[in-house]
Amino acid sequence: MRHSLVIVGAGPRGTGLIERIAANAPQLYAGSGLDIHLVDPHQPGAGRIWRAAQSPLLWMNSHAEDVTMFTDETVAMEGPVREGPTLHEWAGIDGRVFADRQLQGSYLRWVHERAVAALPPDVTVHHHPRRALRVSGSREGHQQVWLEGRPRPLLADLVVLALGHLDAELDDQQDQLAAYAETHGLVHLPPDFTADSDLSALQAGEPVLVRGFGLAFVDLMVLLTEGRGGRYEGDTYVPSGQEPVLYVGSRRGVPYHSKIGYDWSGERPPLPRFFGPPEVEALLARPAGFDFRRDVWPLVEKELGFAHYHRLFTVHPERTAMPWADFEEKYAAGSGADLQVLVASAVPDPADRLDLNALDHPLDGVRYSSFEEFQEGLRGYVEQDLSRRHDPRYSPDLAVFLGLLSVYGQLVRLGGIGPWWHGFFSYLASGPPGPRLRQMLALSRAGVLKFLGADMTVRAEDGVFRASSATVPDSFVEARALVEARLPEPTVGRARDTLLRELHADGAAETPDGLLRVNPGDGRILDRAGRPHPRRFALGPYTDGRTPGAFTRPRTGGPAFRQNDATARAALLFLREQSRSAAA
Repeated sequence: MRHSLVIVGAGPRGTGLIERIAANAPQLYAGSGLDIHLVDPHQPGAGRIWRAAQSPLLWMNSHAEDVTMFTDETVAMEGPVREGPTLHEWAGIDGRVFADRQLQGSYLRWVHERAVAALPPDVTVHHHPRRALRVSGSREGHQQVWLEGRPRPLLADLVVLALGHLDAELDDQQDQLAAYAETHGLVHLPPDFTADSDLSALQAGEPVLVRGFGLAFVDLMVLLTEGRGGRYEGDTYVPSGQEPVLYVGSRRGVPYHSKIGYDWSGERPPLPRFFGPPEVEALLARPAGFDFRRDVWPLVEKELGFAHYHRLFTVHPERTAMPWADFEEKYAAGSGADLQVLVASAVPDPADRLDLNALDHPLDGVRYSSFEEFQEGLRGYVEQDLSRRHDPRYSPDLAVFLGLLSVYGQLVRLGGIGPWWHGFFSYLASGPPGPRLRQMLALSRAGVLKFLGADMTVRAEDGVFRASSATVPDSFVEARALVEARLPEPTVGRARDTLLRELHADGAAETPDGLLRVNPGDGRILDRAGRPHPRRFALGPYTDGRTPGAFTRPRTGGPAFRQNDATARAALLFLREQSRSAAA
């Protein structure tokens, strides 16, 4: 009797799961065949986000050498390592290039085909180019996966949800703004994957308020400038005349930090040091649970500080005032205010100290007397960020990046830690390529892009949208168009995906911030009593096991790869037991 596994979502996460099934099957599964059903309206491998049908102007957010879909010996997993080429090795391009997303999609389709080819001969993959609508079935029996436009369900022994980024219903505030826009003939574009947004309503020369200064904004900026015929001549932007005027603000009021533009050299900080598996196990063992800010953040802060100062003291000792061994001993023993005193005495230049709070709130308390003065001030901020992130004299910044990756690998084991951390990580470690920030500067000088400031607020009144910021008191901008430049929040309750909403209605648990709760060990979906479902798994950004990405920088541990491996092994072991029970 052949067993059946349904994977809903055939993008990078679904492909990574198939790769891990292929790697582990020879050891774990010798059943009487297996049918793997991939359910996704988009092409396997690339999925929705990396599909070919999008603008070639949109780039990857990482150097081509920093993108891989393959495991290596740094991944802490039980399954075998199966190495493969990075994007730049596969494509034969310069590793420092920021490849376009169409090329990344081609790489992902190739990885998918290779993973399928590596499966045992008695394992067959079937692609269903449809949407999955719901999953039914008891905990003890076969699952039924109902597909759009198909009267009968797929029968499955196991179901894995690998859905990726999802559309969401509007929250109360967005719903009110949308209703106001409809009543007053305005334009309101809610959170969305920018490549899917219809931008045609944003008219040439008209002011457009944009809330959000991260990667979704970068895509919007590109599509409304170069995408409308503008071009760059060196550091100058030459408008086409078809661009709107973008007024952008956010909570921080600044763009995400530039990607670091130099390579690592020398000894890596020995991570994890203060936040590793023992600390995670201790947190999970607390009978009353843990609080992120009180119990977890101090460990994270100390770990990132250790990475920073290890690099500073060992590579730039002339900028320190004591030997590394002495500093390390005192740093290990200290906490809180003691560490601040230690750092102040051992690191003379404040520019060499790590201040995570200042990094997270760069415009706190900063005020400008005029809108024009702020434009010049923020251009200076961006120029300084570009200079620092491309200067190896500040290589402790790259050490902190490695620390962030290490920390994230531990945090995914803790489950629901709230939404703040992911945004902070993205702001520091997953910002735009340096060339995109230089384009921002050129657009600002050309008057196509204007900065609003921090703690941006939008009011719908007097028939328009009106934006203001604490950074420039008593100043505001009015517009007839508002764009929310961010992805929809990955919440189960507001997901437009009916499959997730049905699961939630059927008893699947969610975190206080709306993520699907899963077993951190193998990805099984938890019910509201905390019981893992024996036949249902979930991986991806809508779960409380969310990771930095489905693919990652080589040789950095790749928590998504570890999760893929654990889920693949759990699925194969379950199917093996089913085969043995049937044979008995």
